[in-house]
Amino acid sequence: MPIIHCIHSVGYRYAQPNLRKPMPFSDLEKDLEARAAQRLLRRRHVLESPQAPHIVVDDKAYLAFCSNDYLGLANHPRLIAALQQGAAQYGVGAGAAHLVSGHFAAHQQLENALAAFVDKPAALLFSTGYMANLGAVQALAGKGDTVFADKLNHASLNDAMLLSRATIKRYRHGDIAQLAQLLGQSGSGRKLIISDAVFSMDGDSAPLPELLALCERHDAWLYVDDAHGFGVLGEQGRGSLAHFGLASSRIIYMATLGKAAGVSGAFVAAEPAVIDTLINHAHSYVYTTAAPPALSGALLESLKLIAQGDELRAHLQRLIAQLRDGLQGLPWQLMPSDTAIQPLLIGDNRAALELSDALRERGIWVAAIRPPTVPQGTARLRITLSAAHSDEDVGRLIQALHELAH
Repeated sequence: MPIIHCIHSVGYRYAQPNLRKPMPFSDLEKDLEARAAQRLLRRRHVLESPQAPHIVVDDKAYLAFCSNDYLGLANHPRLIAALQQGAAQYGVGAGAAHLVSGHFAAHQQLENALAAFVDKPAALLFSTGYMANLGAVQALAGKGDTVFADKLNHASLNDAMLLSRATIKRYRHGDIAQLAQLLGQSGSGRKLIISDAVFSMDGDSAPLPELLALCERHDAWLYVDDAHGFGVLGEQGRGSLAHFGLASSRIIYMATLGKAAGVSGAFVAAEPAVIDTLINHAHSYVYTTAAPPALSGALLESLKLIAQGDELRAHLQRLIAQLRDGLQGLPWQLMPSDTAIQPLLIGDNRAALELSDALRERGIWVAAIRPPTVPQGTARLRITLSAAHSDEDVGRLIQALHELAH
């Protein structure tokens, strides 16, 4: 007993802080100060209302153009009722991973419905799109394989390809010729092309037909991240594959369920062998607690609204045309996009923040996007439209930007 006491005493004495040494987080503080000086420091805002075009943020009312709720379903009464019903039936938590005891009947029903909706044989739910990309790419490609990636892919795809430990070949944004050259130079092993379908910061679409043609020519797979196309593009909102009329067993399709679908989560749809591989090898699926089954009930209702949402999508297209026509003649360039993502290129970080702040002073909230989310020198306002916006809402933004330009 005295020996134990002596050891504890020595340990306590040496654990005392040396006040003459710098604090252990000083390097972190210096990095944050440097980011702040470059106008790159991020901070959060607190919403005090449901997601909608008209919101309350930090106790102030705003007209918002920065949500990915493209069809305005995030606060839809039918989804709220379905979520309440699901919570009453299944409770509020899954309690375990899907492969333990967390895979509920509602999960299975939703997976079946999603697979049918996007015309694929099978589907697998993930908690988020980020986790879907990490798990799928890591499970499908590894040492000895090659991943080919568009340079403007989402951060989750970039992280996924690094996690896979495969050889990585990045091609210039949308450059089919360079990608063909890289594929021609590749050796043995699996070849996996990964790409956003709609690029989240530019709003343009990937040349999916050309990418699939290269897959056919070089015996490769095509992994499509349709986070910003699902629910918005294609017949009945079935996504970018439907928009281009593409169907192939080579395509592995991922879409998120927290944007146009208005709820939360993501899914991967593909051939049964691919889905079974993910169930067995995708770490972000195997080793995490399943999403609450009540969310699946809300998403089943969301799928019905998406399928019935042709008028919502038509209204959204009219708003896109109104905005693009109305922002002609500004000193800032509206980037080419026919999707709900309409980036206004500013260039300088400080100027983008100042324009965003000036809009906020007028009660309009549009996020300024800066590096490293976008390349250096391409800071922008990322204007996102929703079917829940009105013509008057868009007109107010157009007027404000013209006034600020002068």
